[in-house]
Formats: sequence, structure tokens, C-alpha cells
Amino acid sequence: MSKTTRTDAAVPKGSAVLSASAVLADRSGRRRGEVVRSPAGKAVRFVGRSISLVVLVLAALAALVLILVPLVTGSQTYTVLTNSMAPKYAPGTFMVVKPKPFADLRVGDIITYQIESGKPAVISHRIVSVSSTQNGERVFTTKGDNNSLEDEAPVHEVQVRGKLLYAVPYVGFVANAAGQVNRGALVPIGGVALIAFGVFTTIRGAFLKKANRAAA
Repeated sequence: MSKTTRTDAAVPKGSAVLSASAVLADRSGRRRGEVVRSPAGKAVRFVGRSISLVVLVLAALAALVLILVPLVTGSQTYTVLTNSMAPKYAPGTFMVVKPKPFADLRVGDIITYQIESGKPAVISHRIVSVSSTQNGERVFTTKGDNNSLEDEAPVHEVQVRGKLLYAVPYVGFVANAAGQVNRGALVPIGGVALIAFGVFTTIRGAFLKKANRAAA
């Protein structure tokens, strides 16, 4: 009578036999083949996403402040070139000037006006007094905040371009680098470029997130 002998497969030294459930998942519950993300990698991805979000927000703010508001309000943009209004409006300050009825301008308002009527050169100074000519015409006396003396010539209605709506420090340096002729075109181009970069980073982040999920 023959004996039946059970033969087990040889198990290499130091190895363990894994059950079917163990093959699918280890003790941590992670499936085999799943991408393991280190804390450092997660931190890098978090920083990258945060930077992309900040860039997108800055792009939106730039578009709003430098393009949309001037466009919607019919304002003109200028760059401060001298120290006459320093320190608050130092050279390089980007100024948005909105047209305003001459009769509504008051002492304390900062206005942009032509140095000579009909000529492109302008100056932005503060109204320090209002008076009338012998003909009854309303005129302004202006002065730079950083100047010790008032401007010599009175400002007439025909010279005024508008009242300062708001100003952005340093942005005007970029416009100056492009030259006086291209100044008006540079700001919209820069704003559009920022918007494009923000959209690019957002789309790129979405694709990377999708790729990570597919690899998991």
C-alpha cells in the first residue's frame, strides 16, 4: 500500500507566503503599484500650486487695475517723471486720470493738465486755490506736494485732462523703459501676458492632477 505524501513548494529563506488579500494591499492599506508620495514631494507640489494661485490672483488684479478700470471709466494713464509730487507719487508711479467736469474740481484735488494748451506735455499737481480772472473765468493755482512754491501760471479749463482716480507705485518704470510712444500700448500687453500665464498655470495644474490620479 502506497503512502500519499504532501509536497509544499519551496519557500526561499527569509520570505513569507502572501495571501490573495495581501497581494492586493499591504498593511497600510495601499494597493500594490500605487505611487508613493513622500512628504517632501507633497510639500513641493503644495508650494507649486500656491505659487500658481498667487500668480493668477496677481494677474487678475493687474488686469483690473491697469486695463479694465481705465477702460470702463474712460480714464487716461500717465507715468510720473519728476519728484514734484514725491514721496507719495514718486517717479515711476502709474497714474489713472479720469475726466471730471471743471466745475466739480476743488482745492485739494490732484489734476493732470497741459502745460501749454493744445500741446501733449502734461503735469500732475494739486489744486491749492481757486480764483477768477477779470473776465470771470474760473482758474486754478496748483502746486507740487514736494515743491516749495506754487506753479507760476494759472490753470484754465481747456488745459485740464482730468482728476487723479488712483495711482500704482513703480508700474510706470516699465512704461518708461518702453519709451513715451509705446507707453499706452505696453500696459495692456503686460496685463494680457499676466492673464495668459495665469490661465496656463491653471490648466497645467489640472492636467498634472489628472495624470497623478491616472498613475495611482
